[in-house]
Amino acid sequence: PMNLLSLGEPSAQSLGVDVRRLRWQLIALSTVLTALATAVGGVVGFVGLLVPHLLRLAFGPDHRRLLPLSMLGGAALVLLCDLPTRFVPGGLRLGAMTALIGGPFLLWMLRRNPC
Repeated sequence: PMNLLSLGEPSAQSLGVDVRRLRWQLIALSTVLTALATAVGGVVGFVGLLVPHLLRLAFGPDHRRLLPLSMLGGAALVLLCDLPTRFVPGGLRLGAMTALIGGPFLLWMLRRNPC
């Protein structure tokens, strides 16, 4: 259904998707998952921005592949960002490390596709 929704509302509706219901279900699911992830892991910026966009560039827009790959890719990025924070004397927060990587990526994305 998410792939059909990416075709646009009229196309998805003509193919039998209840667009309004699906949209609300996705918003509710995203809200709950985001709240749970933030409650468990704290605020870690840019992971949700960086990983799906890079994976979409590499593997295409098919959500059946993109969603599981994004979950694995996000976990891998957090682990890679966490490793250097363990070895910095005095400690470095994980959110700061993800911002060091995510900030330049955001600038690159903005330069690549200006609004």
